[in-house]
Amino acid sequence: MEFRELSVPDAFEFTPATFPDARGVFTAPFQLEPFTEAVGHGLTVKQTNVSMSRKGAFRGIHYADVPPSQAKYVTAVSGSLLDFVVDLREGSPTFGKWDCVLLDTVDRRAVYLPEGLGHALFALEDDSTALYLCSEAFAPRREHGISPQDPDINLQLPPGIEPVVSEKDAAAPLLSELAGTGTLPTYAACREFYSTLT
Repeated sequence: MEFRELSVPDAFEFTPATFPDARGVFTAPFQLEPFTEAVGHGLTVKQTNVSMSRKGAFRGIHYADVPPSQAKYVTAVSGSLLDFVVDLREGSPTFGKWDCVLLDTVDRRAVYLPEGLGHALFALEDDSTALYLCSEAFAPRREHGISPQDPDINLQLPPGIEPVVSEKDAAAPLLSELAGTGTLPTYAACREFYSTLT
């Protein structure tokens, strides 16, 4: 398992070894030992999610209140998706910045987003399916969104694919509307929370 930290601090990309043969392919997309080596703590999984998307489906930007928020470890089990990690932690040196990883069934990469970061997925082909390992169960009252088409964040999508956005995500506020209101996670609170994880 190879890993690297993304340009958004505390988020990581993981690339597992794959073992193809005449029957197909075997891989282990999540492995606790390299995960702990990279991140500095383990991952308690309280919920798994699966989302299947048509080409152009644009989900996000989603985040949750800290604490406890919801860390996510995301990989593709079919198709291909762009996974966007957005730093929504006020006070972070990369506040408002993002990084992106291609999730597909070729390299079998995964992305880890710690608590307090924003997450968006863009499907590059029909029947693209993402599997999420989540540190907390879904809690609607703690879950929030920012428009995935926020021009200040400016997530870069590939040309020629029309984005399909839900009504809820399309109606989500812009980052500039939330900054300074006390509704976004803070970098200090997130870092303090990370220090309690084992």
